[in-house]
Amino acid sequence: MKFSSFLLLCTAVVTSASSAHNHEHADQVPLDFARFPTEPLYRGADGEVTADAIFSGITTFSKLPWVQCLTREQDVPFDIAFLGAPFDTGTSYRPGARFGPAGIRAGSRRLNLYGGYNVPLEFNPFKSGLRIVDCGDIPVTPYDNKYAIKQIEDGHKMLLHRETFSPLGNDSLTGEPLVPISADGKHHPRIITLGGDHTIVLPLLRSIYSAYGAISVIHFDSHLDTWKPSVFGGAPSEQAAINHGTYFWHAANEGLIKNGSSIHGAIRTTLSGLEDYENDDDAGFLRIEAREIDTIGVDGIIKKIRETVGDNPVYLSIDIDSIDPAFAPATGTPETGGWTTRELRAILRGLDGIPIVSADIVEVAPAYDTNAELTTMAAADALFEVLTVMTKTPLGKAKKD
Repeated sequence: MKFSSFLLLCTAVVTSASSAHNHEHADQVPLDFARFPTEPLYRGADGEVTADAIFSGITTFSKLPWVQCLTREQDVPFDIAFLGAPFDTGTSYRPGARFGPAGIRAGSRRLNLYGGYNVPLEFNPFKSGLRIVDCGDIPVTPYDNKYAIKQIEDGHKMLLHRETFSPLGNDSLTGEPLVPISADGKHHPRIITLGGDHTIVLPLLRSIYSAYGAISVIHFDSHLDTWKPSVFGGAPSEQAAINHGTYFWHAANEGLIKNGSSIHGAIRTTLSGLEDYENDDDAGFLRIEAREIDTIGVDGIIKKIRETVGDNPVYLSIDIDSIDPAFAPATGTPETGGWTTRELRAILRGLDGIPIVSADIVEVAPAYDTNAELTTMAAADALFEVLTVMTKTPLGKAKKD
């Protein structure tokens, strides 16, 4: 081959390669094309969800867009955020819930595979028009509980006081703009926290108080979690007194809970004595025992909850051990005799219309799960119901004349 012919061949190859990697192509998809999708990220040519949508890419909750809310993207507004709190050094039995946020996200991968429409609630939370994101995890130290609890409070509060993406909207009857239900008169985004052991609820309630004041609480759990530190753990130090069995006692004493309009569900633990119930009363809770589902059924439990909280703003806390370990074995302190996954999901759907300002699911410890990921899927499905209720119910009320 002559040298001149060789140069022509090289030029053709370089030109072809350059053309193949030309970033100015008209058909090139912009990098921010799917920044805040209302549809799943991966779709085929016909618009249908493709099979790889559920396991490709970074694992966020239900394939929601990942926003680094606590660092470089602090200026990004949203309406609902999923936030991990990987803390488990307040547990009394089995550790491992620090891996709960990652496990729950993995369990949520197929939630949006078929489009995300919630059939019983007749609503698709992913097509609500609200901006729903996954903010990743709060950086939580495993070495210092006091500092970790402060990290959780500060991280949650930073997001809670962020500007919302969407306005409240108007009253469906009068057409007048809705008024925020918060104590500070501002419209706040909602945060769904992925625990973590149940200790995290104390700093979360401290954060909630900064916007809503004392809050009504709906708490699904096999345990009361209102024990006095002297009873649960013995309180050998000030910090040891704060753990996953005493956080509600501290919250009540700090005035964070709206006394008389808060309620437990799925309770079935043993007690140190009946004085534990008296202490629970003092903390401001009513109780629904797990076994009541055999007598009053799902509808009766929903009725009790709604009568207790009324139309108050509500914080919802779900311990995965409210579900029987036959259906959700991967938890810190399992108790037999609990509700089925189906029953818990039906009860959560029964909260439709209640203004849930924020929520959490805790005590998911994936190391104890089955290979079928029963617990993490149950947790993700429970949050799907919570998310649907949230997106259907604005945090506003009609303006009074």
